[in-house]
Amino acid sequence: MNGAMLIETYKTGLERYSLIQLRHQSAPEVWSLGQMLDHLILASLDYFDKVELCAAEGEEQWLGKTEAGERLFELGGFPPVKIRLPDGPENNPSNSESKEDLLRGLDQVLQKMKAWEGRIDSINPRRKVKHDGFGWLNAREWFELNDMHLRHHLRQKKELEQKAGCANP
Repeated sequence: MNGAMLIETYKTGLERYSLIQLRHQSAPEVWSLGQMLDHLILASLDYFDKVELCAAEGEEQWLGKTEAGERLFELGGFPPVKIRLPDGPENNPSNSESKEDLLRGLDQVLQKMKAWEGRIDSINPRRKVKHDGFGWLNAREWFELNDMHLRHHLRQKKELEQKAGCANP
């Protein structure tokens, strides 16, 4: 499933949720569907900012990925495990966004995805931006990381839908 299809999957789910389901948290440390979507939007927009930095004129970077980054790209995605982000405001997504705001955010991600899709292979692969966990990634890798991240959260989406009492589509 490519990035555009993934965004459409998230949008379809979002359109079905009531506001109560969207904001439901089964436990204080468990995200709601709305928080997960807010996280996906913010992360995707950040990844596309990194693509843009790679596309900008600058020095070439000869350093590569970390061992974790190499493994991630060899697998073509995140392993099927839950990942706990460190505490902090950047890792505490909003649970007050409206459905309309989240739909607009997903549309913005889709627009950026489509805008970069046709240009990604023309960006010098030696222009890279560092990811804290995965090392130095080029524009193509940041673009692919976005798809991997969107796919990774599909499992969480299903689990959160069940906890929020969403009917299966």
